Amino acid sequence: MSRHKCCRKIGCVPDVTYYKPKGIPSSFLEEILLTLDEFEAIRLADFEGLYQEEAANRMDISRQTFGRIIDSAHQKIAEALIHGKALKIEGGEVAIGNMKKFKCRNCNNLFDYSLNTRKPIECPTCKKINSIRKDFPSGGKA
Repeated sequence: MSRHKCCRKIGCVPDVTYYKPKGIPSSFLEEILLTLDEFEAIRLADFEGLYQEEAANRMDISRQTFGRIIDSAHQKIAEALIHGKALKIEGGEVAIGNMKKFKCRNCNNLFDYSLNTRKPIECPTCKKINSIRKDFPSGGKA
């Protein structure tokens, strides 16, 4: 029996989550799934240029686990590029960093939202953009 997979911390969910070769309809493409923790490993190591030890600390995992994640991500990206496959980014056991509580003014729904994304704060229930931060002492706007 395998060990339980621990939750990995990620900084944010990417705004763009699907890449495909130009000129080929999606229905003809095979997809490769890149998990959110694999995306985060690529972001930290390859984009931010962090050493594996520091990147692993940011994700709250061991350096060895980070090494396995980054290797898997590199393999998937290489396969998508070399074989002309689509790359879909989603899923995985992750916790998004910098989450804050919000309350929708329309339906009173309480929900968590990452402040690391550039998207407007939309209520997941009623889809309206009319929310206030619940962790401000005055309940002010985000």
